[in-house]
Amino acid sequence: MPGSVHESVLDAIGATPLIRLRRVTEGLAPAIYVKAEWQNAGGSVKDRAAMWMIRAAERSGALGPGGVIVEGTSGNTGIGLALVGGFLGYRTLIVVPDTTAAEKIAALRAYGAEVVLTPGGLPRDDPRHVINLAARIAEETPGGWLADQYGNPANPRAHHDTTAPEIWEQTGGRVTCFVAGIGTGGTLSGTGAALKERGPVRVVGVDPVTSAYGGGDGSPYYVEAIGHYRHPDTVDDPWPANWDRSVADEVVRVDDRTTMRTARRLAREEGLLLGGSSATAVAGALVAARDLGPDDVVVVIAPDSGRAYLSKYFDDGWLRRLGFLDEPDAHVPGPLVGDLPVVAVPVVRASWTVARARAALAGTPGPAPVTHDRTDGAAAPSEILGAVTSADLDGLPDDDPVRHHVRPVPPSLGAGEGVEGARARLDGAEAAWLVRDGRVAAVVTRAAIGLAPSD
Repeated sequence: MPGSVHESVLDAIGATPLIRLRRVTEGLAPAIYVKAEWQNAGGSVKDRAAMWMIRAAERSGALGPGGVIVEGTSGNTGIGLALVGGFLGYRTLIVVPDTTAAEKIAALRAYGAEVVLTPGGLPRDDPRHVINLAARIAEETPGGWLADQYGNPANPRAHHDTTAPEIWEQTGGRVTCFVAGIGTGGTLSGTGAALKERGPVRVVGVDPVTSAYGGGDGSPYYVEAIGHYRHPDTVDDPWPANWDRSVADEVVRVDDRTTMRTARRLAREEGLLLGGSSATAVAGALVAARDLGPDDVVVVIAPDSGRAYLSKYFDDGWLRRLGFLDEPDAHVPGPLVGDLPVVAVPVVRASWTVARARAALAGTPGPAPVTHDRTDGAAAPSEILGAVTSADLDGLPDDDPVRHHVRPVPPSLGAGEGVEGARARLDGAEAAWLVRDGRVAAVVTRAAIGLAPSD
């Protein structure tokens, strides 16, 4: 059958196929399909919301001739806005955190967008936060219009009017379970609500395990375009207006390691090179499907392709440095760092006093990470403020804040890295931190890695 003929690129947004998963679903009773949103013109599900938001702004007069489209995003919404906006003759200015995959930043520039980088992991109240900075730029730019994917009702409306009817028609009304990751909330809220209007469809949201949406502490995770990070210094932390929590019947939490492994399995076993948020959603769907029967039909939103993340989730070196890949490999000679004898390291919180930190560090060789305040859990590197040893605290007043006495952080070694290659990175340091699943797990001494004591 010949493919569709479109009169413009805008007609190539939507009408994406369903693809049934065959191998990663082994042992599960229901049929599980992914909605191939990477086949939209701009490569992601966000093309739908981008076109709906721009068209709604044109109708309302908020975006007029010569206008400038401004948005804060982790990439995909910006690509959709640049694609649609460029075709319609608008200038596009996109603010992205500096943790965004390089491939997505390059794509934004290729579509003609002006890219403004801002630090990731900031408190929500910080004026440099991606959402705040985009709002300020839109306000100060003549003709500026802030797309506001988090609060713009045209975002979920796009999915209510297009994604849901497509799924219903493609499954012949047999869909019984709809699964989507939670980012802005627009895809899940719009699609889920519209499917529930048509029949008894169970709606499952999927969230990174530390994301605040699913009940995590809001600490960092390694999957882009999904979840809700909450900086500990944030005062006011509003959730997106487009995340209608009443639509989701449950939220499944997926850890980063499971996401990485699922992404690689999908590529190697299903021939589907998908992004991290897609892999998270599929992993969540596999969990939800355990309770379903052979008459059930599950549809999972796969937001984008893995081509935008080749330098991350599909790069063995990146995964090994962060401790997500720690199996022996012929390309990594000799023993792995994770095989070495290590010493557990406590996490020192920034609000602690010297006395409390001294007690926690008793008997610990090497430096411990000093991090932002969290209730518990290992230290995420992006939240480490410095390092401290028991010796650093000798003679200091007990009630001094420990954060005033930190030293620079030591090198980090991924559990999956080869010892031979890792030795060079110590470079005179007295010890290193062992990283597993993206978090500091232990101290590796120079002796353990086969080096003489530092001077």
